[in-house]
Amino acid sequence: MSVMADVGTIITSTLTGDITFSTVQAYRSPAAWWVFTPVTLLGGLLVYWIYKKVPFLDRHLERTIVVYTYIVIALIIFTGVIQRFGPNFSWFPEAWAGQPAWSTTIPPLLFMVMAWYGCAFNVRLRTHLSFNEFRSNMGPSGQIMLLVMDAILWMGFCIIVVTTTARVTVNSFDNFQIVLGTDNLMQWKFLITVPIAFLLMAGRVWENLFEDLKKYRAGEPLIEQAVIGGDV
Repeated sequence: MSVMADVGTIITSTLTGDITFSTVQAYRSPAAWWVFTPVTLLGGLLVYWIYKKVPFLDRHLERTIVVYTYIVIALIIFTGVIQRFGPNFSWFPEAWAGQPAWSTTIPPLLFMVMAWYGCAFNVRLRTHLSFNEFRSNMGPSGQIMLLVMDAILWMGFCIIVVTTTARVTVNSFDNFQIVLGTDNLMQWKFLITVPIAFLLMAGRVWENLFEDLKKYRAGEPLIEQAVIGGDV
């Protein structure tokens, strides 16, 4: 099949939800890059626009996902430990005994969610390694050049992850992969959160880039002290 035919298959099958083996094959072809490169770029711009229109989401969306996901992980693990060792005590109710099989498989999937949404938020906070001590000694032209390079590299990273994880998600959906230890909880429901997280990250990349260009034109300082867990 031609690349354009595969592009059409990816778009129509994804929008209609009619995922077949031919859809999975199309996702594995170079056509996936032709679809998800503009999806990531334009999707990031859409996310940026939403953040500007809804400042509450700009400040709290990713961090809320991270915090509540972490709480759920902690509760599952804590409860599992109690259920595993509780029967050693005579006062422990028998009905609570026995650790569910899914208590060891769902937390790693939730940790994946927590990690990537936290990564997206920290792109906005600029707390990832960027050698700011070195950059602060450069002139404005050198600083903006490196900041634009950051945006290009981060956006390339987003495109790669969105494309490849979309392939994994579709393959999981087509093969009816179930989370181990559960009866009918599908893996793709967790996997699809990864390309979504990187679409949010693409929005943060656009947000930082537009902010940097605005500061450069206004002659404002470009390199500021990054604080983990700070405010946007």
